[in-house]
Amino acid sequence: MLNGILLVDKAPGWTSHDVVAKCRGILREKRIGHGGTLDPMATGLLVLFVGPATKLVSKLPGEKTYVAALCFGEETDTYDTEGTVVKTYGHIPTAADLAAVLPHFTGDLMQVPPMVSAVKVGGKKLYELARKGIEIERKPRPVTIHELTLQPGGGDEHTLLVRCSAGTYVRALIHDIGHALGSGAVMTGIRRTASGPFSVTDAVPVDGVSPERLLAPQDGWFS
Repeated sequence: MLNGILLVDKAPGWTSHDVVAKCRGILREKRIGHGGTLDPMATGLLVLFVGPATKLVSKLPGEKTYVAALCFGEETDTYDTEGTVVKTYGHIPTAADLAAVLPHFTGDLMQVPPMVSAVKVGGKKLYELARKGIEIERKPRPVTIHELTLQPGGGDEHTLLVRCSAGTYVRALIHDIGHALGSGAVMTGIRRTASGPFSVTDAVPVDGVSPERLLAPQDGWFS
């Protein structure tokens, strides 16, 4: 009987459910859960719990780390480049402008979840309503940004390292930063590099999944 934790490096275009379904087939084990959804656009670490280890899903620390790219000059209905542009701006901030505003988005914040999120309102997931063209008022929720730094680089895109609490929507963070700078901003890419004590450097792509890749649960991982 398989029992352990599997670290998968999710490719773009896959849903988290797609990855779980594929791994169920590879491992021939129905009991597989994951420790935090990744959007199809996102890549990176998806922590899977296999067999009896599924009881540990709720014990995985919520803190996660992402590397996210953004560009200024527009806003979309999904807060990323896959959505429909709803507003454009002529003002484009510099990297120095961006770096200067980041401290204001670090620490405890109240964040409005995007309409493309899986947050439920009135029993309906927001993304289900968004697909029907329905937008509703969402209540702000508390999140914590533990670390928010501008990464080296140049050009029209900027890259942020974001270490945050569970329930944080990086696309919403980028949207709010763009709004604060008076320029709009959209997320152009995102990669999860860590989840709890686990790192994407130890993960394998879906086609590299095998029973031998399972990690046995260890004391201290979730303390």
